[in-house]
Amino acid sequence: MTTKSRLYLSVAALALAALLNAPGTQVSAQQAAIHVGANDLGGVVTGPNGPEAGVWVIAETTELGTKMSKMVVTDDQGRYVLPDLPKANYSVWVRGYGLVDSPKVQSAPGKTLNLTAVKAPNAAAAAQYYPAIYWFAMMKVPDKSQFPGTGPAGNGISPNMKTQGEFLDMVRTDGCATCHQMGNKATREIPAALGTFQNGFEAWTRRVQSGQAATNMVNNLDRMGTSASLRMFGDWTDRIAKGELPATAPERPQGVERNVVITVYDWATPATYLHDSISTDRRNPTINANGPLYGSTENSTDELPVLDPAHNTITRVKIPVRDPKTPSTKDDPMLAPSPYNGDNPLWDSQAVVHNPMYDEQGNVWFTARIRPPANPDFCKKGSDLESAKLFPLATSGRQLAMLDRKTGKFTLINTCFPTHHLQFGYDKNDTLWTSAGGPAANVVGWLDTKMFRETGDEQKSQGWTALIVDTNGKGKREGEYTEPNQPIDPAKQHRINAAFYGVAPSPADNTVWGSSLGVPGSMIRLDPGANPPDTALAEIYNVPAPGYGPRVMDIDSQGVVWTPLASGHFASFDRRKCKVVNGPTAGTGNQCPEGWTLYPFPGPQFSNLTESGSAEAAYGGWVDQHDTLGLGKDVPIATGNENEGMLAIVNGKWVTLRVPYPMGFYAKGMDGRIDDPNGGWKGRGVWTTAGNRTPFHVEGGKGNVPKVYHFQMRPDPLAD
Repeated sequence: MTTKSRLYLSVAALALAALLNAPGTQVSAQQAAIHVGANDLGGVVTGPNGPEAGVWVIAETTELGTKMSKMVVTDDQGRYVLPDLPKANYSVWVRGYGLVDSPKVQSAPGKTLNLTAVKAPNAAAAAQYYPAIYWFAMMKVPDKSQFPGTGPAGNGISPNMKTQGEFLDMVRTDGCATCHQMGNKATREIPAALGTFQNGFEAWTRRVQSGQAATNMVNNLDRMGTSASLRMFGDWTDRIAKGELPATAPERPQGVERNVVITVYDWATPATYLHDSISTDRRNPTINANGPLYGSTENSTDELPVLDPAHNTITRVKIPVRDPKTPSTKDDPMLAPSPYNGDNPLWDSQAVVHNPMYDEQGNVWFTARIRPPANPDFCKKGSDLESAKLFPLATSGRQLAMLDRKTGKFTLINTCFPTHHLQFGYDKNDTLWTSAGGPAANVVGWLDTKMFRETGDEQKSQGWTALIVDTNGKGKREGEYTEPNQPIDPAKQHRINAAFYGVAPSPADNTVWGSSLGVPGSMIRLDPGANPPDTALAEIYNVPAPGYGPRVMDIDSQGVVWTPLASGHFASFDRRKCKVVNGPTAGTGNQCPEGWTLYPFPGPQFSNLTESGSAEAAYGGWVDQHDTLGLGKDVPIATGNENEGMLAIVNGKWVTLRVPYPMGFYAKGMDGRIDDPNGGWKGRGVWTTAGNRTPFHVEGGKGNVPKVYHFQMRPDPLAD
C-alpha cells in the first residue's frame, strides 16, 4: 500500500469516527447491530450521560386474554430487544436503579423504539425502586445480649426466645415474612386508612389486628414477645417516615443477568392469593408442553386459576370437598378492619389447596382439605391397616385431590396423614410422597398411585411411618424404640419428634428427604426399605452455626440437598461427606457438620448485625435438574422473597434474576418446563407465581391481582 493510500484511509477513518460521535449518530450505529423481527421491539436506551446499561425495558398490554407484560435488560451499550410479543399495542417504559420511570410510550411489535431514561432527582426518589431487602435491612433487631428474653415485665422479649437466632427466625422465614414481603412500600409505611397514631408502636399495634390473618400475626408477635416486637417495627417505620433511607443501593444486573427475559401474566382475582403453581412433571419437564398451569389458592378461594400461556387466556376450576361440613376460612376471626378492604372478609376456602404437582400422565395432584379434621376409623387404633397398627393417627388437617384433565373431574383421597407439600418418587409404583408441614403428626405419608389407579382403594394405597433413627447401628428397622421424651438407649432405635416441611425424593438412590423447621432445624433422610410402614429408617442432620431455620428444600440429581435458611444463607447438604450416619450420636442430629456448605444470600444484612448472611427471607429452594432455565444442569435456585427475584448459584457465584415490575415479587415455589427440546432458549423456561398473601401490597395496590412469571435465559441480551 502506498503512502498516499494510507493517508486516504486515515482521513476516511477519522471522518467515520467523527460521524459516529456526532449527536444522534451513535444511537444509529448501535441500532445497526440490533435485529428487530416482526414480533419484536428493539432500540437503544440513553440517559443524560449516554447509553444506559443494565436497566429494564418493560412492555405491557391489556389487549390480550389477560394483562401481560414482558421485560428485558439493556446490554452494555444500552441496546435492548423485547422478543416474541403477541400482536397488540403496548405501553413501553424504562426502569432502573438510579432512575425514575420514564414516560410510557405507545408502540407495537416490529418497530425500532429508542427510549430516554430519566435520572432520579434525588436519593429518596431513586430508593423507591430498590428491592424490599434494602429497606427491610434498616430494621434494628434486639441485640444478642437481650436473650433469653425476660418477658413483659422485663425487656418485652418472650422467655421462649432463647437466642437472637430464634427471634430472627420468626422475623423472617417462620413468622412475618412467611406470608408476605417485608420492606415493600406497603409494609415500611403506615397506610393513612389505618388511622392516626402518635408513633409507630401504636400504629403497629393496630396494624397486626387487621383482616383475616390477624390471629396469625398476633400469635407470631406473642411468640416473639409482643412489646419488643412492636417497638422494633414501630422504630423502623418511624425512622423511614422521618426520611431515613437504605444505607446501600442495589447494583444493576451484570453479565448473564442481562440475558433474562421475564413474561408476566395476570391471573385470579384481587381477593385471591396464590401459594404456588405447577406447569409440568418435575421428573420429566417435557410433560404438558405448552399446556396450562394450575395454581394453588390456599386460604383464599376454592376457585383454582388456570393459565393457558399459548393463548394468553385464564380460566378457573372449582375444587370440591367430600364433606359439606368441612370448615371454611371465611370463619377466620377479624380482630379489626383491614385498611384496604374494611371489615369485608376476602377469604372463603374449604379445600385450602396448598401445593400442586403434575404426574407423568398429565393429571394434576393437590394437597387439599376434603373433610373436617377427625380421621375415620381405618386410621386409628384397632384398624387392619398396617400403618395404623404401628402408628395410629387421630386427625389430619389436609388430604389429597387429583384432577383428571381429560374428564375435568376431581378424585378426592381421604388420607390419615396430614399433607402440606408433595412430590412424586422415582420408583416403579410412582409413589406420591407428602410432607406434614409441622411436627403435629410426626409422620411421613405417601400414596401408591399405581395401586390407586388400578384399584381405586384409597385405604390400601396409602401408608405412613414415624421417623425412627438407627441409634443402635443395626442397619435395619426393629420393632422397639425409645420415644422422643426418653433418653437415647444405645441398644435401641429412637423415634424423633419431627416432621417434613419440604419433601423431595432423591433420583440418586430413591430415598426421600425433608426439611424440619426451627432453630437450628434439620434435614431428614428417609430410607423407605422394602415395606415402608415397618422398614423405613430415618437420619437427621441439624443445620450447623451460623445457619438455622430451613424451609422448603429440593435435591439435585446426585442426591445433594439445597435449602434456604432463616439465617440469610442458601445451604447445601451432601451426605456423601458424612463420617457418621447412625449409632447413638445420630439421634441428636449433631453429626456430620462436614456435609454442610452455607452460602450467604446477596443483599444487605440487618443494620446492627455483623454475622454472615443477609436480611433475605427466602421461602423455598428448587434445583433445576434438567437445565430448563439455561444456567446449567443441577443449578440450585432460591426464591428471593426480599431481593424480589430468583437467586441462583452458578459455579459458586450468585446470579440474581430480578423482577423489576410490578415491585413486590414474592414466590414460594417454581418449576421448569421444556416446551420444545429443539427450540433453544425459546423452548424452555422456569415458571412461578406470586405467593404473597397480600396481593394488595404489590405495586398497583388495591385491585391488583396475582401474577404468573415465566423466566427465560437468552444467549445474549439481543437474541430475538
